[in-house]
Amino acid sequence: MDFWQRYRAIDARDPRFDGQFFTAVRSTGIYCRPSCPARTPKPENVTFYETSAAAHEAGYRACKRCLPEAVPGTPAWNLRSDVAGRAMRLINDGAISRFGVEGLATRLGYSSRQLNRILSHELGAGPLSLARASRAQTARTLLVSTSMKLSDVAFAAGFNSVRQFNDTISEVFALTPTALRATAKPLGHQGRLGEATSLTLNLPYREPFDTGIFDFLAARAVPGVELASANSYTRTLRLPRGNAAFTVEYDDGARGGALALAVSTLDLHDLPVLLSRVRRLFDLDADPIAVDEALAANARLGPSVRDTPGIRVPGAVDPQELLVRAMIGQQITVAAARTALTQLSDAGTRLPEGHALGLDRLFPTAEEIARSGRELLKGPQRRIDSVLAAAAAMAGGELDFDYGDDPRTLADKLLPLPGVGSWTVGYVAMRVIGDPDVFLANDAAVRNGLKNLAAAEGLPADFRNVSPWRSYATMHLWRAAASKRVSVSAPRERSMATGEVPASQRRPRQRRPAGSPG
Repeated sequence: MDFWQRYRAIDARDPRFDGQFFTAVRSTGIYCRPSCPARTPKPENVTFYETSAAAHEAGYRACKRCLPEAVPGTPAWNLRSDVAGRAMRLINDGAISRFGVEGLATRLGYSSRQLNRILSHELGAGPLSLARASRAQTARTLLVSTSMKLSDVAFAAGFNSVRQFNDTISEVFALTPTALRATAKPLGHQGRLGEATSLTLNLPYREPFDTGIFDFLAARAVPGVELASANSYTRTLRLPRGNAAFTVEYDDGARGGALALAVSTLDLHDLPVLLSRVRRLFDLDADPIAVDEALAANARLGPSVRDTPGIRVPGAVDPQELLVRAMIGQQITVAAARTALTQLSDAGTRLPEGHALGLDRLFPTAEEIARSGRELLKGPQRRIDSVLAAAAAMAGGELDFDYGDDPRTLADKLLPLPGVGSWTVGYVAMRVIGDPDVFLANDAAVRNGLKNLAAAEGLPADFRNVSPWRSYATMHLWRAAASKRVSVSAPRERSMATGEVPASQRRPRQRRPAGSPG
């Protein structure tokens, strides 16, 4: 967007741009979200910034009226596969707190000096400032949504000291932490830092929001690890400092539909990481209006978009787990994959009875799968060997991928693995790094979805005319495959609602090269 496109957005107070850029006003010394209800400033007094950190660096303070930190993030970090986009995905996942700037730079393949120069040029702030802004946003969320002690908020948000926390909050928001807390009523309860805790937080997102993502997760939920319904999802999760158990629930009775995160078990130091991964899982930083506008212009997808606005692409809360799920499920039905994953979950760490929302285990680590998977996995020996080889590579550090990869580096790391083909790489790219432009052309459910849509002449078979939103087109095609078959055979239909290829539609094994897509 150029200056005048952004200026028209703030003049219209368009909320869909909240979080995608920030408006700094020289005459007041503050920065706002695009939908701020204050009088539109004169163009000559306006500077637009990509991030709130850049506005902080330029000497601006957050608006007390519109609270620009209380917005969804920008989808740009998934759209961009450059160093800046990759860095922001890792920073949001708490990489600087865990590895420092040097560690972040190493993971991206740069020196810390190069990384600082790139981010300062691209985003207007260096990695430390970007992480500081992320901590301030987490702290604001906790202050207005819980009754946690201020010292607990400080360390849960990632600050190294209470003094650093106080100084940052005062500098960013021009309010003391106590005054900032007074702007909203607490919604949750918490325990002491470092212990099991419970709290409830609202999750901001851009409307519309299609709750079909809950159905997607429910179809794949592994008993003991996950539990899902039409409007809620619960699971256990291993985080850097400890284990967590959380529930995300959608309340369609609330105005606009409220999405809430309830955490029952958590080391509060892990809260920023959990928030980032839950947002990725539910694709909450997406711009559904932009996506729907592009997809609706396609004659094949138009009716589906009108029927299902705001469709989301499910993410992943654990990259290694997602690869294992993809490799097990790529050539069988969802029901069969779920059975296999349930058997495999016996290798996972058991939790104390009554520990986490009725769930009793964690999804097994790569090391646990490599050690015990052969006894638990059933099916073709080639598939078992492939899964165990990938698990051993991840456990030994030979295979290392995460949210900071781009489609090219992800393919370079995964394709050499036996049993991994382009379908697997595309599916992992969709769900781990949030690549919005993946089209799984060889997927059986995608092909069936195409058959069930209205025919349209002269349109590209690969949907390149809706790029960069082809991952969302894939979700619509999976939905189309599901909705067409439900009246005939509900159990079979549920298996077709995925990207996995049913066994009945596979080519004979002797004709399938190892690693070819499903």
